[in-house]
Amino acid sequence: MTPEMAAHIRYLVKSQGLYQHQAAALVGVNPGRVSEVMNGHRYPDVPPAQGSFPF
Repeated sequence: MTPEMAAHIRYLVKSQGLYQHQAAALVGVNPGRVSEVMNGHRYPDVPPAQGSFPF
């Protein structure tokens, strides 16, 4: 997990309305990692990405 991935996860969940498990599947990470990002346990200061999803 990188800060860039965390930013895109936040973008997918907050801006695109995906569920955490859907964002995890798109990014290719464990849903638990997405939960940690969304709850501020990983990369709490990284804002959501702007624009489209690059992966």
